[in-house]
Amino acid sequence: MSQIIQQILDEAAEGRRLTLDEARLLQREAGLHDLGHAAHRVRLRKHPEPVVTYVVDRNINYSNVCVCACRFCAYFRAPGNDECFVLSFEEIGKKIEETIALGGTQILMQGGHHPDLPLSWYEDMLAHIKANYDIHVHAFSPPEIVHFAKISGLTTAQVIERLKAAGLDSIPGGGAEILVDRVRATVSPNKCPAGQWLSVMEEAHKQGLRTTATMMFGHEETELERLEHLFAVRDSQDRTGGFTAFIPWTFQPDNTSIEARPLSSPEYLRMLALSRLVLDNVDNVQVSWVTMGPKIAQLALYFGGNDFGSTMIEENVVRAAGVSFRLSQHEIDTLVRAAGFEPRQRRMDYRLVEAQG
Repeated sequence: MSQIIQQILDEAAEGRRLTLDEARLLQREAGLHDLGHAAHRVRLRKHPEPVVTYVVDRNINYSNVCVCACRFCAYFRAPGNDECFVLSFEEIGKKIEETIALGGTQILMQGGHHPDLPLSWYEDMLAHIKANYDIHVHAFSPPEIVHFAKISGLTTAQVIERLKAAGLDSIPGGGAEILVDRVRATVSPNKCPAGQWLSVMEEAHKQGLRTTATMMFGHEETELERLEHLFAVRDSQDRTGGFTAFIPWTFQPDNTSIEARPLSSPEYLRMLALSRLVLDNVDNVQVSWVTMGPKIAQLALYFGGNDFGSTMIEENVVRAAGVSFRLSQHEIDTLVRAAGFEPRQRRMDYRLVEAQG
């Protein structure tokens, strides 16, 4: 390893902020284990305790009807398709009851861009949940918020305000894909541009909602565009401080209309480590057992990750692309301990859940 790369890694591990040129040099030339070691040093500096967190939640897709037709999505159905559905509030309630019975504290709710459901339907759904269940609602990614604004004639700020009043607790980082408009124009041309994704998140932060940020990589973006995504998130976090975690995962090409080879585990680990090194202002980095499998997720805990994500009691979108890893809370606990850490259940804002018994 060259002296300049070693110096950059050491300084980043100690807290100096990387420039784009430095991140590009590391991306091209740093060894996998050198990247991982530096990223783990950052993780230990931010979280010196040997704890790995996770949330017990359920993904509830309230509808699969969508007019976006994103080329990477194998889950959506166009309006009029025989497989279209919209869950009733009663069906959603049953899923929440099952989640609470399993020790869950949160539900993640996302759906397609349904052309016919008014904003009031989503407000009523939130109100129904909050009137009947004590659970955190983590719902509606920025593209959904933009869609709600279009169908209602309101601004995105007004939509967020109304959803928050109805019971929305936080916003997931879905729909980010790659935050570069060239890429978005090819893989998800009907979704909001990168700047609008960021502005929705910053407005949510302004209104007191915490959110996550994500990146789906390995489709039609360049390596440089992956870094541009990271720096866009970092700049946004500088402005608001509202992102609780960053969650990168690899694109799953099966059953989609994008031809791409699945990325290898080393490629995933390199990107995870780079994310931890670049995002000096985001406290938590989540590993992706859902797309990479539990063994690579364990290894990722030494490449900058400090969070094991979610039990995902129900997950449909990635499964539609042919990936179906499933883990219970007990299995996550076992995996985290085997990797050398103490597993702890958390909430969306990373407050720990008190252990029972």
